[in-house]
Amino acid sequence: MTSTPTTRRTLLQAGALGAASLATPFGAFAQAGRDVKIAVIQSKTGPLEAYAKQMIVGFNMGLEYATGGTMAVAGRKLVVIEKDDQGKPDVGKAALAAAYADDKVDIAVGPTASPVALAMLPVAEEYKKVLLVEPAVADSITGDKWNKYIFRTGRNSSQDAAANAAALDQPGAVIATLANDTAFGRDGVKAAKEFTKKAKFVHEEYLPTGTTDFTAGLQRIIDRLKDQPGKKYLSVGWAGAPTPFPKIADMELEKRFGIKLATGGNILPAMVAYKNFEGMEGALYYYFGIPKNPVNEWFVANHYSRHKAPPDFFTCGGMSAAIAVVEALKKTRGDTGTDKLIATMEGMSFETPKGRMTFRKEDHQAMQDMFHFRIKNDPAFAWGVPELVRVIPASELQIPIRNKR
Repeated sequence: MTSTPTTRRTLLQAGALGAASLATPFGAFAQAGRDVKIAVIQSKTGPLEAYAKQMIVGFNMGLEYATGGTMAVAGRKLVVIEKDDQGKPDVGKAALAAAYADDKVDIAVGPTASPVALAMLPVAEEYKKVLLVEPAVADSITGDKWNKYIFRTGRNSSQDAAANAAALDQPGAVIATLANDTAFGRDGVKAAKEFTKKAKFVHEEYLPTGTTDFTAGLQRIIDRLKDQPGKKYLSVGWAGAPTPFPKIADMELEKRFGIKLATGGNILPAMVAYKNFEGMEGALYYYFGIPKNPVNEWFVANHYSRHKAPPDFFTCGGMSAAIAVVEALKKTRGDTGTDKLIATMEGMSFETPKGRMTFRKEDHQAMQDMFHFRIKNDPAFAWGVPELVRVIPASELQIPIRNKR
């Protein structure tokens, strides 16, 4: 065929169009054949081991539920890489860096402990990759230490505090606190004081995670509370084993000194001691018998069938995090580009075992309902059963935006 200016121009245009058609979806095609790698970093050893194991079980169940059992999104297989941070900030920081740099993960989820999370936040910013925090609680994670790569499905200290204040704040009451000497414990007490408008705080007691003898700390609390007028409360915010609840029961604080226990929810083994505190009220994040929705029905039924036990506090958190990951990937059609994920997840709502969550655009904190409970000593259960008093809707919990965005 003889080449003419017209045919040469036509061929050049066709070639350019062909190149453009290949270039435009190249990123999507390149990703389509590649697994989505997700790092799950938890304290698989150490005082928070039980929480971590629950979270991992829940996360895998959440991936299964949200993908309809395919464990894939948009033709991309989901591959989970587990890492143990041992509850140590330096180990967690190194594990996240290795996940991003060596394992080439697209997104990371974790950790269990707030001090580890705070060490990990700058790593996500350095590598410009999303870190979905679950279940670390400290306000500062989505507050003054936050950066745009951080999302959180776990509740924060302010959500715990606002919910408990909605349940317990009473005129004339006096409160002493017992908490871990960690970012989790101190942020929790700080938030509790901020949201408590009617009762008065008279003592703060902080003890190391892993404490085995709570006697001295509890005696200091007794000495501060016993002669106070009005209703007297010991408010406990504790993470990890051992817990102070058996010792509190042994010391018979209410019978001897009129000091009532006030605390939030916990894992079922820790709530065995709650049987000694029938009628105790507080607010919690999740108890398998409370939410009524299709996600929780599937979750409870499948967990019972596989593990011969109900899902627990942090199992719910793991499942919620997994659902958030899958929903984001569905909306991006499998695109794991960081900017695309961030734009998609900001303001995104998704259904979890405890109900709907929504990532607040300003700080990426998942806004969520909480549950006001009252403990019942039911002989059919090994633990004190938290019966629902009322759902505290997310809209009622006026959680401050604490970051500097």
